[in-house]
Formats: sequence, C-alpha cells, structure tokens
Amino acid sequence: MRIGIDVGGTHTDAVIMEGDTVVTSTKALTTADVMEGVANALDTVLKESQVEPAAISAIMIGTTQFTNAIVERRQLEPTAIFRIGLPSGRGIPPMVDWPDDIADAVGRHTYMLTGGYLYDGWPIAQMDDAEIDSAIRDAGSKGLKNFAIASAFSPMNPTPETYVANRLLNAIPDARLTLSHRFGRLGLMERENAAILNATLLQFSENVVTAFLSALKLRGLNCPVFISQNDGTLMSADFVKAFPALTFASGPTNSLRGAMRLTGLKDAIVVDIGGTTSDIGVLQGGFPRESNSVIEIGGVRTNFRMPDILAIGLGGGSHVSPDGQTIGPQSVGHRLITDGLVFGGDTLTATDIIVAAGAARIGNTEAVRSLPESLVKTACQTILDTLDRGIDMMKPAAIDMPVILVGGGASLVTGDLQAGTILHRPKNAGVANAIGAAIAQVGGEAERIISYRETPRDMALERIKAEAQTRAVEAGASPESIRTVDIEETPVPYMGEDTTRLHIKVVGDLAITGQETPT
Repeated sequence: MRIGIDVGGTHTDAVIMEGDTVVTSTKALTTADVMEGVANALDTVLKESQVEPAAISAIMIGTTQFTNAIVERRQLEPTAIFRIGLPSGRGIPPMVDWPDDIADAVGRHTYMLTGGYLYDGWPIAQMDDAEIDSAIRDAGSKGLKNFAIASAFSPMNPTPETYVANRLLNAIPDARLTLSHRFGRLGLMERENAAILNATLLQFSENVVTAFLSALKLRGLNCPVFISQNDGTLMSADFVKAFPALTFASGPTNSLRGAMRLTGLKDAIVVDIGGTTSDIGVLQGGFPRESNSVIEIGGVRTNFRMPDILAIGLGGGSHVSPDGQTIGPQSVGHRLITDGLVFGGDTLTATDIIVAAGAARIGNTEAVRSLPESLVKTACQTILDTLDRGIDMMKPAAIDMPVILVGGGASLVTGDLQAGTILHRPKNAGVANAIGAAIAQVGGEAERIISYRETPRDMALERIKAEAQTRAVEAGASPESIRTVDIEETPVPYMGEDTTRLHIKVVGDLAITGQETPT
C-alpha cells in the first residue's frame, strides 16, 4: 500500500491506495505551517483506514512550498552565480531581466568567467585558473555557500561546469552547488536562471525534506519517501534536496496523472477545479503535454520542463457579480469557509451558486434560498461558457477530446460542456491530485544537439538514452523497469547539415523491493 499526499494552496489531500484501489481519502485545510496540514491529513487517513504504518511501502508527496517560496520571495539564500562563457555574452549579464525584489533577495553576486564551448564542441576560450580562484575567494569572503554554475552549451559539454565545481569544493567544502547542465535544456540564460532558482532553495529544501521525514517517522512510517516532479514523475527525498526546483507546477501534473488513473484515459483534456482557479491541461499518452514556451516562475524566465497548463480564475471561492455574468478572477480562496454565504459570510461565491442550483449540499442551504432564479441560472451558464472557452484554447489542433473533471470544485459544472466529446466525472475526483502522486513513476531526461554525420543516429539515440536512464536511476528508479516514453528530434537550421536537437525522456518503477508501480 502507498500513501499519496498533495499540498495545495487551500487543501492538503491524502489517499491510501492498494494497487489501483483507493482505500481511504481525506481533504484537510492547508495550514500556515504546511507540516501541520500534512500531519492532519496523515493522521486522518491512517485512523480511518486502520492500516498499520508497517503496511505502507512508500509515500509520495506533491508540494507547492518551493514554488511559493519563489513567488513570495522568502526562504531564499544569497547565491553566487558563475557564468562561464567569456569573451562571448559579456553584454547580457546574469539576472539582467529579473524583478528587482527577487534579484535583491538572491543577492546579485555574479561572476563572469572565461571558457565554455560552442554547439559543435569547439572551445570559446581557454579557462583561466587564476580568474576562477579569484572569483571563488571573493565569494568566500562574502560568506556565500550557495552557488549556481552555468556554461555556454553545457548540455553538450559539461566539463567547464564540473571543473569550476571541483575547484569550488576544494576551496569551500561545505558549498551547496547547482550545475546548470543537470537540468538538461539548451538556452544559456533560461538554463542559468533555472540553476539560480534551484541553488537559492537548497537550504530550504534540506529543511523541508527533514521536516517531512520527521513527521512520518513520528507516526511509525519508515518507508521510502518520494517527491512529485513537474513532469508527472517522482524523485527520491535525497534527490529533491539537490533539485527542489524540479517540483515547480507538480500540483497540476499530479491532477492530470490522477485523472488518467481514475478513468483509464491516456488522451484527454483534464479540468482541475480548485478553490481559486481551474487548471486545464492535456493528457497525451498518459502524461501531461509539456509546454514548448519559456516558463516564468515568480517573474523569472526559465526552461524547466513544465506541463502546458491554462489557469483560469474560476474556482469554488470565486466572486460572482450581481447579474451572474462575471465570475472571478477575484476569489475568497481559503476564506471560503468563513466568507461564503452558505458559511455565514457576506460574499456571493461560485459555491453559493451551485448550492442554490441544488447541485451540491454544502453549508447552510437556507442562506442562498432567496437568490433570484435568473441570477443562479445565468451564473451557472457563465461557468460553463468560461470552461468551454478554456478547453477550446487547449485542444490540440482543434481536435475534439473527452474531458475529465477533477478537483474539489468539480461540482461547479452543473450541465454539459460543449467543448468536449464526452464528460467524465470519476469517483474520487476530488483527490485526483493525491492519487496522481501515489501512482507516479520515476523519470529522467537528457538533451543534446547532435550531427548525424559525425555520430550515426542509432549511436546518438543510445548515448542520450543512457544519460536519461542514469538520471532516472539517480532519482530512484529501478534500472530494469526503465522504458522510453518520448523521443523528440528537431532539425536545427543554420548549424550545418543533419544537425538535430535530440531530447529523450524515460520512466521506470520505483526501486522498492517487492513493489511495482502501477502503469
């Protein structure tokens, strides 16, 4: 049996699963101290199921803590940025387009170093040991312990990054490092930004993981613990200490994977309706469709692998206009249980509308009995129209697909959606995110620019696949279970004949003795 937990902005959801069966589930309010909400959810499912802690083989957790830390500019450590690429790139220094508040929080400690490689493997310039050591001494004199290291085309050749990292560790043995090539995406500035965000979270990640493990140990749960990544896979607790930024946007991803498990549909549009927003994503082959655009996290451009999600300001706590023709994006959020009409408040919300329509029995139904019928009817139609527009925007090539409704606010949909062929409302849809965490596998990916004239295609595929498999094993996958789920080959213009961007993703079962992950 497994426990899946997903920490959201309003609720912390938890499930105990045996194979594909949900043994029990709960929704607890997310607390200011996130661990209190996690502990409450854990205590509830263990008590209700009467499952002994020793029977739990693994725990999977999805958390928004690291995303929130970036967005809210908190728990960020001063970080030194070493960019290797001079004499090229001098005109656009690191963090040049960052919002001032987060750049100030991280510290603006930037060092430009000579070296790096071009896409074809030719060196830009010879690295300068004296220059490197001078930068290290200066960073050390400031007491800096967190470092992000980025080199031009390091996914092609990471040697400059590893060289600087080794010199850093020799001088500052307790330094915490993030090397940008470990994120595996091309594009220096976005990859560098991703490395900086990761590096500034390293101490916080250590604290969060330690707190999670302590809470579990207090309850006699001594099984392996895994954290959800933003591509629908998992990483071990030790791995997330080094790569906390890979959890960004893991919540919507878990919901999509949970929707797949609840319906068996591997190709569908998923609408996850929460307290503040509705997240619309696309399942392709059982995994979320990834975004091909640059992703901003807290105003910082990155090249993280992220699900392609359309967030709409429509949720259970959304404000409703007096005529019902406008719903959201303003929301009472987690204050719904005090501010909504059915809870004794004075704010008309989407939840009040569905209660008045008779689609749900929540709170005091008498509080909305006097709402005009025309208002209720108009607001219900506004909800449908808003979701239909969002679904149409996310359809791949305008192809009609089935729609799966999940999330605690799924009851907001009181009629048929015109944008989908078939509407699915699966059992346990309210905790689809926790189910998605519980059934997730472990993944790894690698990316390179390859000339098929210099390296035959079959050889290139095997080489890059091996890199992805190595990263999956490091993240906690069982080596013999790893399979390839995606190969992207994109011709690169202006870089010579047969030059191709090759990206490979693999997934595998958790490396737990006697336990296999459902697929």
